[in-house]
Amino acid sequence: MHLSKRIGQLVLASVVAIALAACTGQKVPAEKLIAEIQQTVTAASDEAKKYIPEQLMAVQTKLDDLKASFDKKDYPAVVTGAPPVLDAAQSLATAAAAKKDEMLKALNDKWTALAGSVPGYMTAVQNRIDALGKKSNKKAAAGIDLDAARSGVSDASSLWSKAQAAFAAGNMEEAVNTAQSVRAKVEAVAATLKLDLSAPAARS
Repeated sequence: MHLSKRIGQLVLASVVAIALAACTGQKVPAEKLIAEIQQTVTAASDEAKKYIPEQLMAVQTKLDDLKASFDKKDYPAVVTGAPPVLDAAQSLATAAAAKKDEMLKALNDKWTALAGSVPGYMTAVQNRIDALGKKSNKKAAAGIDLDAARSGVSDASSLWSKAQAAFAAGNMEEAVNTAQSVRAKVEAVAATLKLDLSAPAARS
């Protein structure tokens, strides 16, 4: 019995030693996989953070899980779990580029619409101010602060120049945001002048 027990202990020790050796043998591949995933995530992070932050966060969470397994010396878990995480990391750059193109197209469409309407609105408002400034229209101009309206149009004109400059420089988000501010300002001035910018005469 004693000999049998001793043999059993030796067999168990051998199995444990083999398992530990196998596990240790996967340390280097596990380390390389984590490094490759980290490098891939880092390379794509700037664009991914801006355009697909949730997708980037999901990959980063999975990478953190792999690092935790590595720290626990569970190298087989890393080797097994790393490939799909690497695939997800490699898809970040492509996904971010696609989202960027989609957003730029949307911004370009918005700019096209604003560029087609805002200048005409500013002209309509200026024409209204000029008309109300005439002595013959003194009655119609009663109660309207034409000086404030002129100042509003001047501000809008300056802003529009900034929007055009941003568009020319390729800063589409800034161009659209500034153009939207111009439209809001012009619409506010038009309201004080009792001018309906949606009317055909105003749009022409």
